[in-house]
Amino acid sequence: MTVLHAGGKFDKDSYKVSGGLHGVGVSCVNALSTKMITTVHREGKVFEQEYHIGIPQYTVREIGVSDKTGTHQHFWPDDSIFTVTEYKFDILKGRLRELSYLNRGIRISLTDLREKNDNGEVLSEVFYSEGGITEFVEMLDQAAGRKALIPSVITVEGHDAGTNVAVDVALTYNDSYSEHIYSYVNNINTIEGGTHVTGFRQALTRVFKTYGDKNGCLREQKLALKGMIFAKV
Repeated sequence: MTVLHAGGKFDKDSYKVSGGLHGVGVSCVNALSTKMITTVHREGKVFEQEYHIGIPQYTVREIGVSDKTGTHQHFWPDDSIFTVTEYKFDILKGRLRELSYLNRGIRISLTDLREKNDNGEVLSEVFYSEGGITEFVEMLDQAAGRKALIPSVITVEGHDAGTNVAVDVALTYNDSYSEHIYSYVNNINTIEGGTHVTGFRQALTRVFKTYGDKNGCLREQKLALKGMIFAKV
């Protein structure tokens, strides 16, 4: 909570997937908050520590018993640093929905105590996906009104035990004329691409070229694949 580069993600056995790159996330939130309270349910007990602008107000203390496991973070953004301290429900909703697709089988709930729906109930939504990025691709096409040209989404999964790197790909072809690529590393949207996107494009192009050469498709059509195959990932 107060030390940089101290996250569990640096132990390769702690998490299969972890957001972020450098292990500075929650410690930065702590430093940029006027007040933050961490409550941990673990080993049948409840532990707590409070911070002001990242400074612990007391040592970690035991405050009760619990039959749950998990961590609760409650923080107040520092208005001397941020010009806007109001949280936008729609922004959080979009990100949490995205995370539910990227981490299939995990249930995420979002509750806004500031708002109520038409029935007078507190505004709340639950995000859950059993199909993962396959459902993500289907949702993106439906939301944009694009018509699929193949009956089902193509999915590919792979894992290299030596490097402990896992890769999941979902793609489809639709009636639009431009590519739509959504790439993520450790749950983080890599908007500008990277070697993972370049490698995928090259591999896909190679597969199409090999198939075309073997079956004479390119020769008959007098075509040559030199660029990228446009796919929706």
